[in-house]
Amino acid sequence: MLNNLNDKHSWKVSLAAAKQRQVLNMLFLGFSAGLPILLIFSSLSLWLREAGIEKSAVTYFSWAALGYSFKFVWAPLVDCLPVPFLTRWLGLRRSWLLVSQLGVMLAITLMAFSNPSVESQLLYMAMGAVLLGFSSATQDITIDAYRIEAASADMQGMMTASYVTGYRVGMIVAGAGALYLASYLGTNTENYRYEAWKYTYHAMSLFMLVGILTTLSMQEPIHRAKNHVFLAQEYLRLVLVFVFSVSAFIACFWFSKDIANTVKAFFNNTNLSSFLVEVSRLLLAASIAFWVAKLSIKFNVVQRAVVEESYILPIKSFFENYGVKTAWLLLALIGLYRISDIVLGVISTVFYQDMGFTKTEIADAVKVFGLVMTIVGAFLGGVLAMRIGVMRILFVGAFLVVLTNLLFIILVYSGHNLHVLYFVVAADNLVAGIATSAFIAFLSSLVDVRFTAMQYAMFSSLMTLIPKLLAGYSGSIVDSLGYTSFFIIASCIGLPVLILVYLANKSLKVRR
Repeated sequence: MLNNLNDKHSWKVSLAAAKQRQVLNMLFLGFSAGLPILLIFSSLSLWLREAGIEKSAVTYFSWAALGYSFKFVWAPLVDCLPVPFLTRWLGLRRSWLLVSQLGVMLAITLMAFSNPSVESQLLYMAMGAVLLGFSSATQDITIDAYRIEAASADMQGMMTASYVTGYRVGMIVAGAGALYLASYLGTNTENYRYEAWKYTYHAMSLFMLVGILTTLSMQEPIHRAKNHVFLAQEYLRLVLVFVFSVSAFIACFWFSKDIANTVKAFFNNTNLSSFLVEVSRLLLAASIAFWVAKLSIKFNVVQRAVVEESYILPIKSFFENYGVKTAWLLLALIGLYRISDIVLGVISTVFYQDMGFTKTEIADAVKVFGLVMTIVGAFLGGVLAMRIGVMRILFVGAFLVVLTNLLFIILVYSGHNLHVLYFVVAADNLVAGIATSAFIAFLSSLVDVRFTAMQYAMFSSLMTLIPKLLAGYSGSIVDSLGYTSFFIIASCIGLPVLILVYLANKSLKVRR
């Protein structure tokens, strides 16, 4: 697929690609993927706060979205395991899409029927949130695999642009749309009405019909490897091992909380001790889950060959296809490409508040206008990727991110100035849309179609891991050095990415 990364097309051909059926399908599937995420985060948080739930309990619900960060763990199942009855009717990709979309609908409905102000129903709300996170992450895995298999490499830029556009529209509906509807139905902080949120979440579940109807009407990709060595029963045993490992992870994390609180009490630096303890708990739980899986293999709960085909071969294939040196270079680029914008993005809302902007002004500028500019940028990025090549626009996007991060310094000195705010938000989100489209198209081009779901899930998890870890220190940097120095640092850490893009492009050309 990499042969087309730098291919050029005319403006007419590039724009005409937007009219193709599979591009339109990605618009609707993107909407279906973007809808659930805010129903776990911002919209749900506001519902819980209105219901009188403590902040500490509200933040626990964000763990329901951990599936997005660990989706590579069960991605091989989406590549290998047929869904009984449905796969024979719809094909592997569409059957998994339908199951995950129905899971999202069921989860949202379960949350709608749970009133968090009633303590006995809070557990059902949590169960619904966890199911929503898992189902939504599974849907993402399948959509990513479908997108890569349904179109050629030179079409990935436009496919990505359509997907990002739909995703952002879905976020608007589940974010601003859900809040507007709940407010219209009469609920607020002073006057909590469960029925308003109940009907709002029911309405959100109905929006998932967009994705379901798309799944039923589109065609299954025809150029994926469909034959697997093992019987379905062997893959089901792999699912059983996966369940054992996840259960061990959750149990370790749950039963270690009291010990963790005791350890934290010995340290004076609360933030540092909390960080170190929580990281230790995460590593311990992951280690136990790993050993549970290893023991399952040893005692023949699942065949070693099944595990190797599902997990080892996709990784081995990547290194064999590109060579060790190029593969590590590509992984470095994947892990660092978004470091500059993610590190800045974590602190951006706090920065706007510190500059004196009200919540309404921030919502109008960032949540509405900013999302529109991201959609425009995504479309522009998709067209440019086809017009001048993915690697070229990948470099341009990384360079523009470095420049737009410096624009925030203007806002530091202008203070509460709406014109400057809209200018900075427009530039930042436009460039983010361009860079994101190019980057996702680049990731798609790296995937071996024999292991589409696993490899792309691995790449997408890696691309946010290091940036998110570093972003946790954004507040500390601002407190120590101030906003101006922070924005300069946020820009500078994006400069090595330009070198990585250049080296990766050069290395890929040599390997053709």
